[in-house]
Amino acid sequence: MSSALLLLDATAPESHEPQLIDLDGTAFIQLGLFLLLMLVLRQFLWKPYLKVLGERTTRVDGYKQEAVRLDAEAAARLAKAEAALAEARRVGAGERVEARAAAHKREQELLAAANAAAQKTLAEARARVGATLTAERAKLQQTAAEIGTQAARKILGREVSA
Repeated sequence: MSSALLLLDATAPESHEPQLIDLDGTAFIQLGLFLLLMLVLRQFLWKPYLKVLGERTTRVDGYKQEAVRLDAEAAARLAKAEAALAEARRVGAGERVEARAAAHKREQELLAAANAAAQKTLAEARARVGATLTAERAKLQQTAAEIGTQAARKILGREVSA
């Protein structure tokens, strides 16, 4: 330490060439002030900045992990919903087939009943038409016989017996 003080007291040897840097005691004072400033700035500026930066990085990583977790959860829910939808479609298709079969069976029953009713109605109408036709033929034959008798009477000019 005493040698450093001696160096500070001693003047630099003079040379005939101009010197670019003159090293004297102020250089050491400037170095000390620089180191002191570095310590103060490190304590009050650099450490808080690194702390905030680290917290932000930790938060961002946490948010990324949360996003990955939420994405996985959403994918699981989507898969579950798609599976439920597929199951509902399968059940719906089965029920649709059953409903179509039941509707087809009911349609066949209704058609058979309607066909039977139509056949019955047609048979009844044919019977009525047949009865009416028979009655009208009988009337027509009677009328034809009366007309024939009258025509024979007029042609023959006398009374004709039937």
